[in-house]
Amino acid sequence: MKGNLYLIPTVLGSTIPSEVLPDSVFKVIKGLKHYIAEDIKSARRFLKRAGTSVPVDEIKFFELNKYTEKNDLAGFLTDANSGNDTGLLSEAGVPCVADPGSVIVSLAHNYGIRVVPLTGPSSIILALMASGLNGQSFAFHGYLPVKKNARNRMIKKLEKESAIKNQAQIFMETPYRNMQMTDSLIMVCLPNTNLCIACDITLESEFICTRTIYEWKKNKPDINKRPAIFIIQSGDKAPHGT
Repeated sequence: MKGNLYLIPTVLGSTIPSEVLPDSVFKVIKGLKHYIAEDIKSARRFLKRAGTSVPVDEIKFFELNKYTEKNDLAGFLTDANSGNDTGLLSEAGVPCVADPGSVIVSLAHNYGIRVVPLTGPSSIILALMASGLNGQSFAFHGYLPVKKNARNRMIKKLEKESAIKNQAQIFMETPYRNMQMTDSLIMVCLPNTNLCIACDITLESEFICTRTIYEWKKNKPDINKRPAIFIIQSGDKAPHGT
């Protein structure tokens, strides 16, 4: 009999794991000895905080990130194929969403390994929930282009798609480029386009606010170096003020 592949959520920052993760996650973690992790160092740290009963030095890790060789991937599931339950850990949040884990899940399905997703925080979903924007129709685009002109063109394209489809457009940015992204959004988008900025989700410093571009221009937030999600949706009302 083959083992299961558990998709294990982690915290989004320095939050205490028990504050954001259900008991079902801790029950799986408690005795698990095999992991595939985006970053082994952060995985070890998380497992210690989550209360694994297995000494961390005795846990077997495979590292899955953008540097992982494609030919190595099949070997990551050797333990699961041999009957050992295996955990898949993202560096933050849930595996496989804005995360490289989906390639392992695809392989697991091909090998007939049962895939078990566990409940936990996703900054993307939590931001959408709190935004007040369209949770019935939305699209996630990951990271937008780094170069300013290409980024601005993409923002205009997403704003247009939002207007045509009445759809919330979700994306993210590397924390140290948050202010450049905010400046681009304020410069490129129409005044009545809605923008939600969600930072430090689940942390004590959490900031989630939805305003029109017109309103953001008057009070631009300082979100430099803070993990953030951006959501835009075309507005159907004239901007406030004169």
